[in-house]
Amino acid sequence: MDQAKHVPVLLHECLDGLNIRPDGIYVDGTLGLGGHSFEIASRLTSGRLIGIDRDPTAIERAGKRLAVFGDIVTLVHGNFSDTASILSSLGIETVDGMLFDLGVSSPQLDEAQRGFSYRVQAPLDMRMDTSGKLTAYEIVNTWDEARLNRILWDYGEERYARRITAAILAARAAKPIESTQELAEIIKSAMPAAALREKQHPAKRSFQAIRIAVNDELGAIASMMETAPDKLKKGGRLCVISFHSLEDRLIKNGIASRENGCTCPREAPVCTCGFVRTLKSVSRKPIQPSAEEIEANPRSRSAKLRVAERV
Repeated sequence: MDQAKHVPVLLHECLDGLNIRPDGIYVDGTLGLGGHSFEIASRLTSGRLIGIDRDPTAIERAGKRLAVFGDIVTLVHGNFSDTASILSSLGIETVDGMLFDLGVSSPQLDEAQRGFSYRVQAPLDMRMDTSGKLTAYEIVNTWDEARLNRILWDYGEERYARRITAAILAARAAKPIESTQELAEIIKSAMPAAALREKQHPAKRSFQAIRIAVNDELGAIASMMETAPDKLKKGGRLCVISFHSLEDRLIKNGIASRENGCTCPREAPVCTCGFVRTLKSVSRKPIQPSAEEIEANPRSRSAKLRVAERV
């Protein structure tokens, strides 16, 4: 993919949210092609940027793009859920800001062999980290009815989950389901006519659900929200971009638990539950892309940015 065409989502809003100091230490926990990282590093003098990604291809490509910054940038192959332990392993106790863009990166969508897209023919893979063992092929062809139905309903919020699960089971009974377009056609065949008239592709929600399951994305978000904010300095900023309601709910609740987690009765004169407030929301509502950004980059349409500050 041409890196010049890669457009980082909500770029200016993220830079504002991070409130970057030239001598600060920052983390881009979902490096991708390095679009956000490039702009963060451009604003550093004596500071440092740690870029993390679970996709080795992303590390390689972003490394070339960010090489101009020399020792300012350190890249790590790892899962953003392990941000806190990764920083500890680098000898970094606290940082000034963290950014997590939870969207699938453009190369993963655009490169057919990765198997993320329902629009092109490819093997059923969907692994963000290609060294991982679980693939979409295994889920589609070996998971039982209850487990398949659960991920389609819970992760894809697919109202026709049972019909789609039944169609998958029937198809794989004849032969293994091997490709993305084969799976997309099976999903489409299970949908009622009214659903096929919707604007979005009939396989979109199901592919989302399978991708989330392959990469344990919701578990990674929950782990990150539980541990990463503790690595922020006082006044440090946490910026998280999500792309669907399940992700946004985890981020919103994760911030709220650190902001308003006291369990004492309202009438209690003092807190006795031991709750210590560690985050405060910078803006109550998520920040969304402008009409101009959506027009220029349609993939930004569903993006929501939440910003919180360490207190």
